[in-house]
Amino acid sequence: MSATHYLQLLAAEDWKVATHHAFTDALADGTLSQEKMAGYLQQDYLFVEGFVRLLASAVANAPTLADAVPAAQFLGLICGPENTYFLRSLEALEVTSTAKPAPETRAFQELMDQARHSGRYEIMLSVLVVAEWIYLDWATPFEGRADDLPFWFGEWITLHSGEGFTQVVAYLRGQLDTAWETLDDTARAEVSATFTQAVRLERAFFDASWAGFTVAK
Repeated sequence: MSATHYLQLLAAEDWKVATHHAFTDALADGTLSQEKMAGYLQQDYLFVEGFVRLLASAVANAPTLADAVPAAQFLGLICGPENTYFLRSLEALEVTSTAKPAPETRAFQELMDQARHSGRYEIMLSVLVVAEWIYLDWATPFEGRADDLPFWFGEWITLHSGEGFTQVVAYLRGQLDTAWETLDDTARAEVSATFTQAVRLERAFFDASWAGFTVAK
C-alpha cells in the first residue's frame, strides 16, 4: 500500500463524506441554487492566495528541478485559467469577488499557512495532496455532465477532472509517497495528523457550503 493510500484510509470517514457530498451532487446535476454556488465560490476564492503561496513554497523546497517542474506548471494553471474561472463565474452570478472569510474558510487558510511556514516539504505536500485529490475524487464521476451545465458548474467540474488534473494529483501523491520513505516515526505522525486534519476541514467546508454561506453582494 502506498503512503497516500494509507493516509487516505486514516481519514476514511471524512474522505467519503467530502467526496460524496450533497453539495457536489447538487452542483453536478445542476440543481444547486445560484445563491449557494455564489457563496461557495466567494469563500473558495479566498483560498487562492494561500494556495498559491503554499504551492510556490513546495516548488522552492522540492528536492530537485525535476521534482519542482510539474508543481510550477500547475501553479500557472491556478494563476491563469482557474483564477479567470472564479472572476467570470462571480461576475455572471452578479456578486463581488471579495467576501469576509467564514470560520470554515479561516480554518483551512490557517492550515495552509502553517504548512508553508513549517519549511517542510512533506507537510506542504500533506495539505496539497488532500486539497487536490479530494476534488479529483468528487469531480471525476461527473466529468461527462460538464458540457450540459451552466459554465459556473460545468467548468468547475472540468478543472478538477480529466487526464491533466489526474496527472497533477498523481504527481503530488508520488512526491508525498517518496518523501514518506525518508521520514522517521515522529515525522510520519506529523504528516498523518496534518493530512487527516486537512480532510476534516475539507468536509467541514462542504458541509458549510451546503448549509449556505452568507453571500456578499
